[in-house]
Amino acid sequence: MLRWNAFPFVRYVLALMGGILAYLQFPQSGHFVVLYLFVVTNVFLISFLWKRKPFAIIKGVSGLLILSGMGWLVTALHTAANAPTNLIHLQQPVRAYRAVVSSQAENRAKTFRLELEVKTVLTDSAWQPASGRLIVYLDKTVPKKPRYGDLWLVRGAPRTIDPPLNPGEFNYKRHLANRGIYHQQYLRSTDRVVVGYHPENRLTALAYGVNDWADSVFTGHLGRGPEFAIVKAMILGVRDGIDTDLQQAYSAAGAVHVLSVSGLHVGVLFAALSFALAFLKRNRHGKFLFAVLMLGLLWFYALMTGFSAPVLRSAFMFSLLLIGQTIGRANNPLNTLAASAFLILLIDPYALMTAGFQLSYLAVCGLILWHRSLYQSYTFRYRWSDWLWQLTAVALVAQLLTFPLGVFYFHQFPTYFWLANPVVIPLSSLVLILAMGVLVVGWIPYVGFGVGKLLFGSMWLLNQAILWTEKLPFSMVKPLMLTAWELLVLYGVILFGIAWLVSREGRYGRVMVVSMLLLTASVGWTTLHRKKQRLLIVHFVPHTSAISLVEGGSAVFLTREAFNDTSREVTFYVRNTWDSLGVSRITYAQPDRMPRRIPFFQNPAVALLSWQGKSVVIVNRIPKREPWRLPAVVDVAIVSRNAVQSWSDLKGRLAARRIIFDDSNKTPLTDRLLAEARQRGIPCHSVRQQGAFVLNF
Repeated sequence: MLRWNAFPFVRYVLALMGGILAYLQFPQSGHFVVLYLFVVTNVFLISFLWKRKPFAIIKGVSGLLILSGMGWLVTALHTAANAPTNLIHLQQPVRAYRAVVSSQAENRAKTFRLELEVKTVLTDSAWQPASGRLIVYLDKTVPKKPRYGDLWLVRGAPRTIDPPLNPGEFNYKRHLANRGIYHQQYLRSTDRVVVGYHPENRLTALAYGVNDWADSVFTGHLGRGPEFAIVKAMILGVRDGIDTDLQQAYSAAGAVHVLSVSGLHVGVLFAALSFALAFLKRNRHGKFLFAVLMLGLLWFYALMTGFSAPVLRSAFMFSLLLIGQTIGRANNPLNTLAASAFLILLIDPYALMTAGFQLSYLAVCGLILWHRSLYQSYTFRYRWSDWLWQLTAVALVAQLLTFPLGVFYFHQFPTYFWLANPVVIPLSSLVLILAMGVLVVGWIPYVGFGVGKLLFGSMWLLNQAILWTEKLPFSMVKPLMLTAWELLVLYGVILFGIAWLVSREGRYGRVMVVSMLLLTASVGWTTLHRKKQRLLIVHFVPHTSAISLVEGGSAVFLTREAFNDTSREVTFYVRNTWDSLGVSRITYAQPDRMPRRIPFFQNPAVALLSWQGKSVVIVNRIPKREPWRLPAVVDVAIVSRNAVQSWSDLKGRLAARRIIFDDSNKTPLTDRLLAEARQRGIPCHSVRQQGAFVLNF
């Protein structure tokens, strides 16, 4: 039985989270929050003066309410849009601006992706102070890779980030807004000039410098192949070199956590350093030297990763644990975990909304509470089998607590996680230790070469184990979907089920059964609805035409280009739409390769198809000297490839109940035609302006 008095920071962090969530729901309630804090603070002070038991309870509750109010205020202060100088509040058009590079440059196929911190802007009137961060994609034709702290003078105006334009699409705009980023810009090499060097934070500049040094060491020993890409992601937190197929393989094996610096890596490093430096604790004052060295090495690793968020979370937790042990205070791991979460959320309250924060803390919390019980439920005679069961128990507990969030965010479940992780965990731990060894002894002739070869071999073996697991039948179950309501109910089933197994109290079992019935009813209703769905979707995919014809759990995806499951246009823009509809069987089609079951006719100018009793025409070209005319009114006309230059082009040729402009049309042309259509009363839809067009049958 858990005694809540032993876990004060659990209560504190839950109260703080409540305040953060309250701000996200009610960001304009500042006056009410001030009044609320005034009242609860006075109640707390009054109850503090009285020693009777009822007042002690009031004191505790009012203290937690104060923390929730603090959560609201901290989130408000951390919200960049609340600054009056932020770019989002500018009324005049921006002609140019001065900004500092505030991140490392990530390598993309044709560009560098980086972040800028704006300092001043030039409007029609004059230069004026401004603030705000933005994402910049810089053409790789620049003579030198950008570095953190470079001061730029940039021509042009950043534009606000688009909201999701397809059903179910990942909300990239909200994701960046949680980091205080509301704008982006694509730059050619001539659009910016480096005018100085002025890093915002010298410690961050040092961290990125150490990161670049480690990158060069790994490159020298591993080359630029997949082994280097995974080590770079694991140790340095940079994933720009990982092949798409290899990344998918790690996801299918349930080992995607290996591809980023994480709490697991910090834990392995902490355990290895503790073993190596254990001799120091034999001396009377050696435990203090041990603590200082451990803290220094731990935070040097955090520095090397560029102060990656997952490493910071784990570094805070292990630092608190180490300090408590050194000064002789008993440490409760759950309370220490909650304390690290409390500190992280005070520094960055929006971390609460990231999948990484939620998944990592849920996994560690589950391991603290239930790993020992599961591990001790079975005993094995041989040491190797006991060790294997211990690793399997880690994978089972972590997966049990995180798979609902994994389904909610990523719409898939790795079937063989239990088979892969007992291999992946020790191999990735070995890779981590060898990688740190390369950084320490890599400069020593022969010794560094030998350690580098061991690192390469271990990394190759890890990749092969992952690829082998992915090739097993049904290695990935997808698409899977959970609504926010179903996510909560599923966690109710899991948590009350665990409580019932541990305590054997019938009330927990009854709540678990009710939760299971609610979840079954919700999923069953959704499944029946999806079997009956018939949809025509004109997607937003940049600079191309993309149409889905959905029937139940199947879809025909019609494009001019030859796309497949791994195409970026599919994975980034369309896949989540299919997942949200429960579509798992995709047929990729092109105008000259349409399924026979769909009536389809085309010539160079138009394509005509019939779907679920509706007529759809795709206008690709309107030749001036070869007049064509459709004799009947069509249900949907999709204008493509700038075919319509003015509304007179369609006069006498085509009559449609709805006209759709896909994104293969130029944006200024589409904007002009839509403005004219509103004046004429023509029913139109632009996927660029209004998002994907969805027609239900």
